[in-house]
Amino acid sequence: MLTNVIEYIILIFIILFLVMLAQKLKIAYPIILVIGGLILSMFHFLPSIQINPELILLIFLPPLLYEAAWYTSWKEFWRWRRVIASFAFLIVIVTSLVVAVVSHALIPGFTLALGFLLGGIVSPPDAVSATTILKYVKVPKRMSAILEGESLMNDASSLIVFGFAKVAVMTGVFVLRDAAVSFVVVIVMGIAIGLLVGLLYYVMHRFLPTSTEMDVLLTLTAPYVMYIAAESFHGSGVLAVVSGGLFLSARSQRILNYRSRLQGANVWSTLGFLLNGLVFMLIGLELPVIIRELGTVSLGEAIKYGLIITGVLIVTRLLSTLGASVFTVFISRYITTADNRPGWKGPLLIGWAGMRGVVSLAAALSIPVYMDNGALFPQRNLILFITFTVILLTLVVQGLTLPLVIKWVNMEDPDNHLSPAEQEKNIREALLQHSVQYLDTHFPEELKSNPALQQLREDLIHRKSVSMHNKLDGVDHKVYKKVYLKMLEHQRSVLHDLNKDPHTEHEIIRKYHELVDIEEEILRMKYENI
Repeated sequence: MLTNVIEYIILIFIILFLVMLAQKLKIAYPIILVIGGLILSMFHFLPSIQINPELILLIFLPPLLYEAAWYTSWKEFWRWRRVIASFAFLIVIVTSLVVAVVSHALIPGFTLALGFLLGGIVSPPDAVSATTILKYVKVPKRMSAILEGESLMNDASSLIVFGFAKVAVMTGVFVLRDAAVSFVVVIVMGIAIGLLVGLLYYVMHRFLPTSTEMDVLLTLTAPYVMYIAAESFHGSGVLAVVSGGLFLSARSQRILNYRSRLQGANVWSTLGFLLNGLVFMLIGLELPVIIRELGTVSLGEAIKYGLIITGVLIVTRLLSTLGASVFTVFISRYITTADNRPGWKGPLLIGWAGMRGVVSLAAALSIPVYMDNGALFPQRNLILFITFTVILLTLVVQGLTLPLVIKWVNMEDPDNHLSPAEQEKNIREALLQHSVQYLDTHFPEELKSNPALQQLREDLIHRKSVSMHNKLDGVDHKVYKKVYLKMLEHQRSVLHDLNKDPHTEHEIIRKYHELVDIEEEILRMKYENI
């Protein structure tokens, strides 16, 4: 037990080092982590790290999906709902079908049920990989919104296909009509249970006397409760987490106070980073076990199958996204669409951003070693090897070339004509202007008699004036930012010295340290491009 704990601590340090290396090289960290895990696996550096296949989906999937749903823009999600739905359901089913047919024809002894099982595993692209890569390049916001929304929904459809195929393999029975009805029921049940559990958490956050720590702890339990509840009633645990997460996220300003939101964001950011880091490292670390247990299939044949299936996936996704663009032009004659002329650039970029990752690995590892009758699950390790090959190749090949493809396509953003800095400036000015108007309208008597409120109003007017003329008054904002940061650092030194006074409470000092930290965060956000 102690050995396992030490190995996981070592693994975390390795993850941190590799992520720092990725940031230095300006490469998306999932790519470096997979390659790093692969190199470590060759030297048998961490031989005993394994995760129970039956728990892999439960451990990793709910919190990662919940975090993604929490930070997804509902506005953008709803705007691109038709595109997201077609990518998340139709394209996943088409991809699973193509993989099933190809693998059945290509691999000896590979049934159609096993083909659909493999298709359900490798069909969903990974949002973490794509969005991490997109941080280093300039792309239209709609592309990120579609990829993120697609990843939330396609996990559900792919895992439903995976679940039906696994049952078909284990029982030998598959009825299309029953499967189609069950598919709809699973989706509806998943969404309904997710919303119901989300409503229960809403009531607890809103009406119970919770503290900041309680609020954060409740958010950590929410995805697991949603997932387990939906799976217990044979609904989609994935859709339950997504729907419940979106429901609570849209109401976060009402159910959480400012401190709960700040601390919760920090906790979830750290947890998501840790889980993603672990799972991408596991992709590489699992390779020796997978190769050892290939059985009668030679390594050369397994590599060949993996290369062919990867090529099929890439081509199928590109044809599907470009085909969706053509269909959008056609259907725009009859219904209103978000963009009736999507062209070929956006679909090409979205198609090439189809890297596989966390969900594919989790699904593959969750395949049981033995079936209910005690027999070995057929082709399990070959499926694992093909999945590993798909993840590795799409992450490394597509991940490393995506920035080059984006640069080659050179797609202009058709949605935002203002830069992020200009948008932020407009928002700041609007907040300041409406704040002054609010004080004047609602508290005129208080303003006359309260000097502190008068000073607040003057401060707001001054900040508004500075914001409106910050490009015209010759202010050097680099110097302003530099001096401001040094002043805040000096404030921390003063607080450190004040803390030596035995008559000053440490908790009060800590409170002011937090206020200085928040002030620095606001400053850095305001001038992040300087």
